Amino acid sequence: MGYVFTRSGLDGLLASLAKENLLFAPRRYVGQGEFSDTDSIRYGRVSSVEEMELEAKSQHTFKEALLPISETLFFFTEDSVKEADIRRGQAIVFLRSCDLHAVRRFDEIYLGNGGEDYYYQRLRDQVKFVLLGCPSAYENCFCVDMGTNVSTDYHASLDARDGRYHLDLREESWKPLFDQHAERQTAVTPAHVTETATRVAVPEKLEAGAVARSGLWDEYDTRCIACGRCNFSCPTCTCFTMQDLFYSDNGRAGERRRVWAGCMVDGFTDVAGGGSYRRPYGQRMRFKVLHKVLDYKQRFGYHLCVVSGRSDDVCPSYISFSTALNKLGDVRAVAGAKGC
Repeated sequence: MGYVFTRSGLDGLLASLAKENLLFAPRRYVGQGEFSDTDSIRYGRVSSVEEMELEAKSQHTFKEALLPISETLFFFTEDSVKEADIRRGQAIVFLRSCDLHAVRRFDEIYLGNGGEDYYYQRLRDQVKFVLLGCPSAYENCFCVDMGTNVSTDYHASLDARDGRYHLDLREESWKPLFDQHAERQTAVTPAHVTETATRVAVPEKLEAGAVARSGLWDEYDTRCIACGRCNFSCPTCTCFTMQDLFYSDNGRAGERRRVWAGCMVDGFTDVAGGGSYRRPYGQRMRFKVLHKVLDYKQRFGYHLCVVSGRSDDVCPSYISFSTALNKLGDVRAVAGAKGC
C-alpha cells in the first residue's frame, strides 16, 4: 500500500513513530569530516526530515544499530554474573538496498552459522527497516553486477521526488499512523539503480590455490597502511573481539565487552604464545577479498559483498576493492593457461 506525504506530513509521521521507536538514519555532521571544512555523513538519531541526509551516500553504515562498536554483554564479580540490560526501545533504521542486503548477511552469520548469537538476536528482534530508494548509483557502487540493487524485504520504503515523499508500506501496525499523516494513497515502487559507472565481473569458478599464490596481492604490502577503515565502513564486516574490563577499585569485578575488529588491522590474527598470522598487508587483502567473494559463497550460496562502495570511498591510500575483484579474472585466466 503506497502513500504520498508532504514534508510536514512526513515530519508528523516521524514524530509519531519516534514516540515508541529510536529512529536511525544518515545525518550530515557539518565540519566533522576527515579533512578541514568537510562534512561527515553517518548514522545517528533523527526525528524529522530536516535531520536526515536523503541525497548523499553515508560514509558509515547502519550496522551500529545491530552490532554496536562496543557492547557490554555482562558484568561479573567473583561469584556472580549479571547480563547487561538491552537497549531500551524498538529501532527503525533507514537504509539503502545494498545495506538492506547486508542485513541478510548479518542474519546468516550470527543466526544461521551454527548456534544463534543471543546478544545479536535480542537486538535484531527490535529493529525494523525503511528502504531508501536509489534513483541512480553513487561513485564506486557496482550493485547491479552483484544483484544488490533491488530489495523487497522492508517494512516501508521512502522516496523523495517532485517535492513530495512517496512511501510503500508493508508493516500493518503502522497503517493508522500513515492514514493519519499522509496526503493521499497511491501505488509506490521504490526507485532502484539500473546501471553503474563502475563494473565488476567476479569469475564464477575461482581456483583458491592459484589466487592465493598470485603476485597480485604484493602491491598492497606497501600501499595498505592497515588502518582498518575499509573494515569498519563495510556493511558486511562483522568480526569482533572480546575485552574484559576490570574495575580499578576491585580487580575481581568488571564487565565483558564485544568490540569491533577487522582483518586488516594489526593484532587481528594474534594468538597465544606471541604468534601472528598474515603479517604482510597484501595477505590480509587476499583474505578479505576472498572472504567476500569466494569462501562465503561456497558456504552459503551467495556473495558476502553487497557493493556499497564505502571501502573505496574511505581508503586513505586509494585502494580500490572493485579493481581487486576485477583482477581475479586475470589470475583465473593465467591459472587456466598453466593448467592449474
